[in-house]
Amino acid sequence: MADRRGARLAALVDAFTNDVDGMLVSSLPNIRYLTGFSGSNALLFLSRGERHLITDFRYDTQVRSEIGDLAAIRIERVSLWDGLWAILPTVQGLNVLGFEEAHVSHRDFQRLLESGSRWQWRPQPHLVEDLRESKDADEVLLIRQAADVAVRALARTVPDIRAGLTELQVAGILEHALRDEGSEGFPFPTIVASGPRAALPHARTSSRVLQAGDLVLLDFGAEYQGYCSDITRTFVIGAASAEQREAYDVVREANAAARSGIRTGMTGQDADALARRYIERHGYGEAFGHGLGHGIGLEVHEAPRLARTATGRLPVGAVVTIEPGIYRPEWGGIRIEDDVHLSADGPELLTDYPRELIEVP
Repeated sequence: MADRRGARLAALVDAFTNDVDGMLVSSLPNIRYLTGFSGSNALLFLSRGERHLITDFRYDTQVRSEIGDLAAIRIERVSLWDGLWAILPTVQGLNVLGFEEAHVSHRDFQRLLESGSRWQWRPQPHLVEDLRESKDADEVLLIRQAADVAVRALARTVPDIRAGLTELQVAGILEHALRDEGSEGFPFPTIVASGPRAALPHARTSSRVLQAGDLVLLDFGAEYQGYCSDITRTFVIGAASAEQREAYDVVREANAAARSGIRTGMTGQDADALARRYIERHGYGEAFGHGLGHGIGLEVHEAPRLARTATGRLPVGAVVTIEPGIYRPEWGGIRIEDDVHLSADGPELLTDYPRELIEVP
C-alpha cells in the first residue's frame, strides 16, 4: 500500500485557517489517519516545518515501528502535556496555534489558556475530518475487507439463529464468528433486537428469548487494520406474516433506490430523500425517524452525513452507510443497512449479503 501520510500532513497544514502557525491534534482517530500510530494515548503537534508526536512509555517500541521518521517522537512518563510545553518553545515562529475544537475537553482547554498562555489558541473546525471524508484506494480496500469479514460472519451465524436463544446468545455466536473471520474488534456493541424490541433503532442487546414470529434485527460491524464496516439485516423466526413481508419489502426497495441512486456531488439531504420518498409513498413515513446513513472509516460514525438536515455535498471517495428502516412500537422494526463506496463512476456496494427476507427455523 502507498504511504500517503506525508501528503495527509501536508494537506492539513495547507488547510490551516485564521493564519495559525501550528496545530495540536488530540483526536486519536485523526492522529492514526495522519501518522499511522494506533496507540491509546497521544498528542500530535505540527507546524509548517516540524512534526512532533508525544506518547507514553507503553508505546515506546510501537510508536517507533508505526511512524518511523515521519515525526519526532517524545516519550513522557507522567503527562503528555508536559511534553507539549517542553516542545513548543523550541519551535521557531509560533504565535497563533490551532486546536481541534470538537476534541478538546474543558480541562484541556484550561491547560491551553494557562500553561500555554504565551501563545494564542484558535479553534480549527473539523479540518482532519474533512480530509478523511474522501477515502483513497487503500482505505476503500481496508473497509471492503472489514465488510467481507462481517458478511462471512453473518453467513456463519444465520443457520444457528433459532427460537429459544436469547439475544445475548445470538450476539455471542455472531461475535465469535467475527473473531474467527479476522475481525480485530467490534466497532460498536453488537445489536441483536427481537420482537417488540426491534422497534428500538439502537437497542441494547438483552436477555430476551427469541420466539416464533419475531422480527430479529442484527446490527454489527467488523474491524480490519483499524477500518470499520457496519451492516444490518433483519430476519423472521419461522413464517413471516403478510404485514411483516409488506413492511420488509418497502425497506428493501428503499435501500435499493438509495444504493442505486446515490451519487457524488449530491447533498446528504438529496441522498436521504432517495429512500425517504419511497417509504413515505408507501405510508410508512412516520415510522422512519432517523437519517439514511453516515460516513464510515477509522470510526464507525464519521462524515459525511445522509439526513434530512445534511446540506453538505458527498465527495468522491466517501464510504457511507445506506440504512433505511421502519419501526413501530410494540410491533417491531426492520432495517437493512449496507456500506457503499461513492466512486467517480457511481456507487459501489461493499456489503454483498442477500437482502431478501430470510425466515429462520
